[in-house]
Amino acid sequence: MILLISVIAALAVFFLIVMAVDCNRFVVRNYRCISKVLKKDGTIILLSDLHNKSFGKKNEKLLAEIERIHPDMIWIAGDMYTSVKGGDTRTARELVCALAAHYPVYYGNGNHEHKTRLYPEYFGAMYQEYADALKTVGVRHLVNEKISLPPFNMDVYGLEIEREYYGKFKSVKMEVSYLEGLLGKPDPSRFSVLIAHNPDYFETYAKWGADLVVSGHVHGGLMKLPFLGGVISPAFRLFPVYDGGIFKKNGATMVLGRGLGTHTLPIRIFNPGELVVIRVAQS
Repeated sequence: MILLISVIAALAVFFLIVMAVDCNRFVVRNYRCISKVLKKDGTIILLSDLHNKSFGKKNEKLLAEIERIHPDMIWIAGDMYTSVKGGDTRTARELVCALAAHYPVYYGNGNHEHKTRLYPEYFGAMYQEYADALKTVGVRHLVNEKISLPPFNMDVYGLEIEREYYGKFKSVKMEVSYLEGLLGKPDPSRFSVLIAHNPDYFETYAKWGADLVVSGHVHGGLMKLPFLGGVISPAFRLFPVYDGGIFKKNGATMVLGRGLGTHTLPIRIFNPGELVVIRVAQS
């Protein structure tokens, strides 16, 4: 019995140490996407799920690594702050504004931005002040709209979906017509990028016509197990298919970042934060 208790205690200490380390570090993940419709190669940084986390003073470590990579642009897949009443967006705002001083930034909302936008009577001016600050420094905040990048022959769409698609313990089917109602139809002669915070609907995104989907939301499943991957999704599904990495379906590619921060459950085990680098290239 004493031996068993000692083993359990040792394991608990081990996992606590791993969690403390993984919650306070990030790694760089590299992915590549090629397409015959692209007219120019490019390097993109994908950020998601910061949840007001700071790596060093004012995220100096994160900014230094991004500067080292020297991307052509930054894509943000949402949840840079956390929707808490009385909370603030300062850490997220400072990071995004610092990036916008050096790179084009294209920002799609996550469920936390969406929630604060929907309920100003509860969250006050949190969202509006944040959005205004981003607009002032030139961030393209894409709320169910697109921006065209002619040198790349690329359209970048920012998708914001209703809260019902983030339900717990259930899955609401998403139809292609729903996406068309929000975004219109993509031009098949152009490389269509969809910034879509929730990866669960990758199949629908592919059917809609996205060439590349970039997502976050799942936080890598909190804990990563060998051969099984992420343990649990925000919808409380065990071992989600889409926990992090690169996926392909019906000619579309999805790059799913494991995020940078945490909220509610401050857990990351064998699952450090991720700074995602995507290199797009002509085939």
